[in-house]
Amino acid sequence: MRLKWLLLSFFLIGIAVRAQEIPVNYTFGEKYNDRYKYSNLLTISDDGSGGTILVRAYYTGLILKPKGYLVERYNENLQLINEFNYKLKDREFVEGYVKNGQLYMLFLDYNLETEAYEYWIHRSPIDQFNFTREKLVSVASAPVNNPLDKNYYNRNFNSGFTTTVLFTEDKNAFAISTHFKKGKINKHEIYVFNASLKKIIFQDFSAEVEEKNYAFENIVVSKSLDKAYIIGKAYFKKKRFTALERKFQYELIQLSAQGVQIQNFDSPGKYSESLTPILNKGDLVCVGFYADRKDNRYNGLAYFQMDPSTLTVKSKKYNPFSEQFMFDKFGQEYEKELQNLVFKNVTVTKDNSILFNAEEYFVSNSVQANSSGGRVRVQRYHYNDIVSAKLDDEGNMVWARNINKTEVTQGDGDYASYSSYTKDGHTYFFISTSAENPQILNKERIIFKQGLSRNRNVFVIQLDREGQMNYKKIIDSQDARLPLMVSNPLKDNINNELLFYAKRGTKKQLVNIGIH
Repeated sequence: MRLKWLLLSFFLIGIAVRAQEIPVNYTFGEKYNDRYKYSNLLTISDDGSGGTILVRAYYTGLILKPKGYLVERYNENLQLINEFNYKLKDREFVEGYVKNGQLYMLFLDYNLETEAYEYWIHRSPIDQFNFTREKLVSVASAPVNNPLDKNYYNRNFNSGFTTTVLFTEDKNAFAISTHFKKGKINKHEIYVFNASLKKIIFQDFSAEVEEKNYAFENIVVSKSLDKAYIIGKAYFKKKRFTALERKFQYELIQLSAQGVQIQNFDSPGKYSESLTPILNKGDLVCVGFYADRKDNRYNGLAYFQMDPSTLTVKSKKYNPFSEQFMFDKFGQEYEKELQNLVFKNVTVTKDNSILFNAEEYFVSNSVQANSSGGRVRVQRYHYNDIVSAKLDDEGNMVWARNINKTEVTQGDGDYASYSSYTKDGHTYFFISTSAENPQILNKERIIFKQGLSRNRNVFVIQLDREGQMNYKKIIDSQDARLPLMVSNPLKDNINNELLFYAKRGTKKQLVNIGIH
């Protein structure tokens, strides 16, 4: 027994020593008073001169309702320069970004007079806020519920209007997909704009939706902006499916002035899941997961190298999860299987290796009693384990690791989930938790639980080039009185820094975390 305790002590000391080697520091900005207690962070962008632009939707009233948008500008020293209250109601905010000294905000609006859904850009110089408006797309339709709704696992394609918007990671281009069907009308169109709002690609996609409905998920655009590649689930329109039939397949759609090309990935006994496209040095690669059966259980990592012009698959690899990975995930319960993974981000290293990570995400529903004695339906959003993997330049799996965590929220997801950053082949994960320390299960297998405290600690977890795991608490809850919106930072790839917004009630501040 004494020997076991001694070995455990050496192991814990070893982890603590290694944790001290993680090269991360942080800086707190000044705390500011904020008049809007209830708000959501919508976008955070570099202002082009070392500062930051944030946009928040705020809510007021006895029954909280959206009343407008607060634009905040900070300088390079994390100091608040000015604020602008953009009083705008009854529109659905889609995305925002800053380019060439202008703030762009994309909204979806329903025009009662014309009975049409309309996409509008509201833009203003950031030095002196004065918004102008420009209509991008209009589609005639009766009002529908949640036209912009995104469900990762079971999209609903009822009659009426449905739409999707996808931005590239650098916000240099975005696509608007609109689908309207009623009776014999079945019209699907895709528009691609550059950051300056020039329409660079248009495609009438209606012929493709005669047999399938499309739920688009990820996009990349060529550097010359002449080709767009969109990954999506294509749902078959067959009215009845047996328990063994698969209702969808993943497809890659190429859009250009020459038209549309489509490629699917499934082969006998291998069914693609949660794919994302990558353009790197002229190569087109799609990476993700695959299943051995026609369900949503993941069995390993998939890699497809493709011709960017013809979409021909030049090579493909299927890498089953290793025993180490399954042990990280489930311990001794090997009969369990992985599912419900959603991509977060992907990075190509200098040696053309691919580092990517995903999160175990799902929504649960329950019915509970309210204060008046009635019963209400409650939706809970679960942000659980992190899956991180490395593939070499030929698509072979170098390693895959699972980081155990459990988080659930009914409200603002910005405080849950995680963010990640890659530098020199090392991946750093930032999570916020009320737990004082992770629970050590076995060797490098750890789990972060949600905890009960109101204050939150910030941890960094490092996976090195070989997939070895270290962790460290970098900000203690006693120092960080305001919780970080940990899943929505601004990343500075030049200075290797992440900028987080922290807020609780009527207090707010910025927190900068650097990797050196």
